[in-house]
Amino acid sequence: MALTVNGAPVPVPTDPRVSLLDLLRERLDLTGTKKGCNQGACGACTVLLDGERVLSCLTLAVQADGRSVTTIEGLVEGAMHPLQQAFIEHDGFQCGYCTPGQICSAVAMVEEWRRGSPSNVTQDLADSAIELTHDELRERMSGNLCRCGAHNGIVDAIVATYVTEGAR
Repeated sequence: MALTVNGAPVPVPTDPRVSLLDLLRERLDLTGTKKGCNQGACGACTVLLDGERVLSCLTLAVQADGRSVTTIEGLVEGAMHPLQQAFIEHDGFQCGYCTPGQICSAVAMVEEWRRGSPSNVTQDLADSAIELTHDELRERMSGNLCRCGAHNGIVDAIVATYVTEGAR
């Protein structure tokens, strides 16, 4: 049994109770993924599992067997991910604790939007060309909390990276 983390094969822990979060942080030293509430309520531990966002504190490492995990460290390919740069330019963080989860969530959220997946505030569920309005974006990111109150900068960074450049 094995999984891939940021492009490298990693053995699945023999203890089936190990969370994906603990595997990443404690056994692989990938500390970019943060342990916030450890109950799935804050989103600080968000990573990508086969491109979909998951809360790694609620995901057992064995559930990722045969799958690909991407953490904040895995989004970097030589230089910062464009969204990381946008977070800096638009003051999308203060303390930075939630930032890795926010960025991983936003990367997957944009792909969901591009596929035409509706959210709870999508007006026309049959419409595959959903406009990423202010309310739509905030709803889609609502599982990721920022205790510092940098939500406006986070939204601005996402809009600058994906919406204003027509990257649909």
